[in-house]
Amino acid sequence: MTPAWQEQYDEAMFAFSTADYVTAIVGFRAILAAEPGQFDAQLALGMAYYRQGDYAAAIVEGHKAERLRPQEQLVHTNLSLFYMKSGDKQTAEHHGLQARIASWKGNMDAPGGAPAGDPELELAKPKLEPVKVGQKFPDMPWKKNLPAGGSVH
Repeated sequence: MTPAWQEQYDEAMFAFSTADYVTAIVGFRAILAAEPGQFDAQLALGMAYYRQGDYAAAIVEGHKAERLRPQEQLVHTNLSLFYMKSGDKQTAEHHGLQARIASWKGNMDAPGGAPAGDPELELAKPKLEPVKVGQKFPDMPWKKNLPAGGSVH
């Protein structure tokens, strides 16, 4: 069963995709009034304000998304963009760094060091064959051509 706000979210995202930011903002705000912890609506609300050119409101909404998910890479990427457009390069660089750190943490947490959920980017895993008890190991090739007595002088 889909959440009650899903249809409203889809409509707000459609408005956003058609550059109808006023309608999108109204839709995202309505969702957040009913579901204050709805991260996707919060993140999209900040971006809608940004696209509208209201960087101060975008920053405020971006920080609300940051409180919901402080380690989320996209939150810091957006905040970096918002601050850069507002003219605060130092704070933009701070959030850019936070986005990179979140990205690295995400990559380290993923199996094989790949971004989570992308099997094509996983590192190749060696095929380990089990060692059987009593198994004879292969000869050491570097010892094969030694003269009698085992010395190379």
